[in-house]
Amino acid sequence: MHIVLFPWLAFGHMIAFLELAERVAARGHRVSFISTPRNISRLPPAVGVRFVALPIPHVDGLPEGAEATTDLPSGDKTTELLMKACDGLVGPFSAFLDDDGNKADWLVVDSFHYLAAAAAVERGVPSAMFLMFASASTALWGLPRVSTDVDPEVGATVPQRFLLTYQACKMVAQRCCMEFDPDGVRLLPSIFGVGGKTFVPVGLLPPPQRANVGVGGEEVVSWLDGRPAKSVIYVALGSEAPLTVELVHELAMGLELAGSPFLLALRRLDGVPDQDILPRGFQERTKSRGLVAMGLVPQSRVLGHGSVGAFLTHCGPASVIEGLQFGHPLVMLPFFGDQRTIAHFMEEKKQVGMQVPRKGKDASSFDRQGIASTIHAVVVEEQGRCLFTANAKKLQNIITDTACHERCIDDFLHHLTLHHHHQ
Repeated sequence: MHIVLFPWLAFGHMIAFLELAERVAARGHRVSFISTPRNISRLPPAVGVRFVALPIPHVDGLPEGAEATTDLPSGDKTTELLMKACDGLVGPFSAFLDDDGNKADWLVVDSFHYLAAAAAVERGVPSAMFLMFASASTALWGLPRVSTDVDPEVGATVPQRFLLTYQACKMVAQRCCMEFDPDGVRLLPSIFGVGGKTFVPVGLLPPPQRANVGVGGEEVVSWLDGRPAKSVIYVALGSEAPLTVELVHELAMGLELAGSPFLLALRRLDGVPDQDILPRGFQERTKSRGLVAMGLVPQSRVLGHGSVGAFLTHCGPASVIEGLQFGHPLVMLPFFGDQRTIAHFMEEKKQVGMQVPRKGKDASSFDRQGIASTIHAVVVEEQGRCLFTANAKKLQNIITDTACHERCIDDFLHHLTLHHHHQ
């Protein structure tokens, strides 16, 4: 079969789609991966996957060269403009489908791409909506209850996009497995597998250790090489956390107060000089036990390093899977979306770590004392550290069970093939 994959323009989504693409290609299927030129240039190579670059249209107000959420100013509202640009890809995407040489048997599409799913329906190409949200989140949310009448001036809202994509698809595939979240996954067929649709878990798609290191990777790994085993807490909040200088300062001062060795991965803040991002004198005071890495860090390689013993994370689904893939307890600092649901699930149900306390309901309202006390509870205090590490190791056994996840991929492809043969 020829299977076309079209993720949303965020690296968490693109990487998950790419993991799926590689596993499908490894089984002998022809695979095309759709994105934009700059995004494709920044993705790791993938065996057997054909990358198709579609030109992103100009949208007033979108920063020059912005083709993914990571290119947008931190905490900015330009995500809506990126969605508008993404909607503009439907023309080139339709032309791709119309080319006889690209005749597709299936489209695997992100929940944002309702126009792409509609274009596939018009051409008789069945679609599977691929969700990389945690099963605990989608089991809680269910299907959005919204009108599907899209305001042409404003464009579709995120819930409308989800619902319209779902309605256009024959199948829903999700990054999940029964072994990791039996309670949540049992609920999903009754939510998504209605009206003749099929629901299929595709496994957790844990990333392989990739050879490419990334910018600054060697310096970071060299620093880790000099640290004792399991001593370092790795701190990374993803590419979309709405951080301000004040919040970065609270995070840094919390790491200083905690006293544990740390590796802090920071993205640059729009319009803020590098020397102003951190508190004055912070790096000098902590240089004997801490390292700050600006820009891209090879996360999977860092988490797999023997000197890393815990992970302070925003709880994006991909980051949580990566952290637990190496058995690390979690210090959790979620900001929005399903990050909060995942953090609650990991703290309350799986007991692999603790959330940083917030003042009130504002996700951004954390302080240095909260950071320090949570690190202390997860990393330093023996009772908590032993409990959280033991529970993280249990989940590590599930995430690294390759046979389990490969069975899910086989089942997914079995359903695609069955439908293909019935056409």
